[in-house]
Amino acid sequence: MAKSINQVILMGRLTRDPETRTTTTGKTITSFSIAVDRGGQDDQADFFDVTAWEKLGELVSQYLSKGRRCLVQGRLRQDSWDDKESGKKRSKVEVVATDVTFLDGPSGDDNQGGQSNYRSNSSNNNSNKKSDDVVIEDIDDKPIDLSEIPF
Repeated sequence: MAKSINQVILMGRLTRDPETRTTTTGKTITSFSIAVDRGGQDDQADFFDVTAWEKLGELVSQYLSKGRRCLVQGRLRQDSWDDKESGKKRSKVEVVATDVTFLDGPSGDDNQGGQSNYRSNSSNNNSNKKSDDVVIEDIDDKPIDLSEIPF
């Protein structure tokens, strides 16, 4: 049987400042929207609602604002409900972000050197581990004995 896939990758600009709120269980959720240009000469865009949970949402709220560019990776989620006023069935599709890359520099420039990548803890628990850099000071020109390599 074939495996199902629900993955989306979008790159665009925020259409509004992120809004953060807390659920009744104490989890934080941040909502924002992005506009993705269709690319072509019609200057049209598609608009997507995005939610980011917990730490990822807090970082989005802290570092992104209206007009900033970002790359969002996540999954699509569809909600449906009955409208209390009209009684009609309503539905909405949104992106649940698992990874957000901030594409603009700190000043809002299109500076690629300012890229920052933040991943949701639910998708990669090892992203918060710090790696120690090793500095090798003395390197000689002796040949390497392959029998000393442990793997």
